[in-house]
Amino acid sequence: MNFPTKLTVFRIGLSVLIIFLLLFPFDAMGIDIPRLFINEAIVINLKYIIAGVLFVIASITDFFDGYLARKNNQVTDYGKMLDAIADKVLVDSMLIILSGAGFIKPIIAVVVIVRDIAVDAFKMSAASHGVVIASIKSGKIKTACLMTGIGLTLFYNLPFELWNLKVSDFLLIVSAVLSIISAVQYYDLTKKVVLKAKKEK
Repeated sequence: MNFPTKLTVFRIGLSVLIIFLLLFPFDAMGIDIPRLFINEAIVINLKYIIAGVLFVIASITDFFDGYLARKNNQVTDYGKMLDAIADKVLVDSMLIILSGAGFIKPIIAVVVIVRDIAVDAFKMSAASHGVVIASIKSGKIKTACLMTGIGLTLFYNLPFELWNLKVSDFLLIVSAVLSIISAVQYYDLTKKVVLKAKKEK
């Protein structure tokens, strides 16, 4: 197991820790989580701040494991599989949990998760014909908006919330729109490469 793969495994571990932190019934166990008050209008549950810090760390490892793997020529099928699992565990779990807690609209979680399932299916279809579909620009922008939006949501949209600027909501909406756009683009790209591969055979 090379270092980039170890980073990926570390991200999965952090994701599990975040999920535990956000879903564990602290109140039912009689454990009081401190709350902070800002301007007497914003009430912050400290567990979301801790989860936000862990999410930022996990997101940073998401960049570095791929970067280091490519730079040091350590890209492996095992590493790519683990990376895909780590991404889904981290992002999809956050969307579901934050949606259930009322932090984000459920439609955003549904659109993003369904899109990811569809795109994975497109890529698998292309791979079955011996074609690898690389990430496209709209997909990369969508991921950047999504990760930043989730991070800001965990931090209660601070400091933007102080000026009533819903930056986290805006980024999540943009990511949902880009999810649809990129899914259509991936479908179109998959259709072209699969048809080309069939003709060449």
